[in-house]
Amino acid sequence: MEFIKPGINIDFIGKRNIAFFISGALIVATFFLLIWRGGPNYGVDFTGGVLIQVKFDKRHSLDEIRKALVPINLDDSIIQEFGEKGHAEYLIRVRKTDIELTGLGQKVEGAMKAAFGKGVEIRRVEMVGPKVGKDLRQKALFAIFYAILFIAIYISGRFELKWLMSIVMAVSLSVVVYIASSFGVKVTWLIVIALAVTLGLCWMLKLRYALGAIFALVHDVTITVGAFALTNREVSLAIIAAFLTIVGYSLNDTIIVFDRIRENLKRYRRRPFVEVMNQSINETLSRTVLTSSTTLFVVLALFVLGGGVIHDFAFAMLVGIIVGTYSSIYIASPILLIWERSGNQKASRK
Repeated sequence: MEFIKPGINIDFIGKRNIAFFISGALIVATFFLLIWRGGPNYGVDFTGGVLIQVKFDKRHSLDEIRKALVPINLDDSIIQEFGEKGHAEYLIRVRKTDIELTGLGQKVEGAMKAAFGKGVEIRRVEMVGPKVGKDLRQKALFAIFYAILFIAIYISGRFELKWLMSIVMAVSLSVVVYIASSFGVKVTWLIVIALAVTLGLCWMLKLRYALGAIFALVHDVTITVGAFALTNREVSLAIIAAFLTIVGYSLNDTIIVFDRIRENLKRYRRRPFVEVMNQSINETLSRTVLTSSTTLFVVLALFVLGGGVIHDFAFAMLVGIIVGTYSSIYIASPILLIWERSGNQKASRK
């Protein structure tokens, strides 16, 4: 089935500067939002504390709920609406980790019934210790980073047959991470340093396909994190799973485009590189649109009908699918063009 007829010729590469400007603006906005908000809005999974989900028979203001928690000394908790509007469900996030979990649900339910009468239901009470939350946060960051690293190694071997160079990059990066961690560098900065070293090694070792893929994947995850910062949504373990899913989905699109570019470079050796890239993207456009649209419809159904528990996961997938499809065309492929022109300029100088 072909959604787009063969022979279409859209100048995607010619619009790369506009795409770079849009992506750059979104990434800068993401960093600004993260700095302004003091980092991502981590959930109880990563910060530690108690999470209480409460359902009422009718809506109440957040101030009313906070006043109802005064008798049990939980009025300093973070309260937010949960699920679809009109369902009168709320999440109460208690930052304290030294409170007694046993009977806490009954205490909250009693305080709510004393303030609002009947029609109060405690749906869940979860607690995570601060040390466990910190360990989970570190492991989640490393999971995203190592996923991107192993993808870079696979693409280098798969497309450029440079398995030895890929292994050299992995060993070099492991040494850098070990040295940085021995100096007590925080995990966030450790990931930033490791990504910078990865990109630098890809450039030095001439792993152009891996470089384009890493740029696209970092671009996708960063913009998705920016969407969460903009909407003040929580980043939990489920959202980390969504980020890893986005990485895999975006990579799938990128590999399809890269594979066609590699085939056409062998087939049309005398054609300009820009023309070959445009033709390759247009030839895979029908497949890209069909795959993205069908997946998008499923995720949209989850977002609208899936309920509050899966709502943020579906939101992350929605943003990730759109941004991942865009980056496969406008980010990953133009990086190859920048590499090619840089190599030609060096050759002409010599």
